[in-house]
Amino acid sequence: MSTVRLRRPIQRDCECCSRAEVWDEETGSWRIAAGDAVGDPFCIHEWDIDGTFRPYE
Repeated sequence: MSTVRLRRPIQRDCECCSRAEVWDEETGSWRIAAGDAVGDPFCIHEWDIDGTFRPYE
């Protein structure tokens, strides 16, 4: 019997302003990646979610 494991994304990048964020397990939220630009504060953030990430292994 095989087990199915649910994976979560750990990084995301905005396709419009290049803002990069990483998942922080400690706080349970996204935060700006260290050393990266904040991006445009008025950007709606089009995250690079395109269907290639597979949440189940």
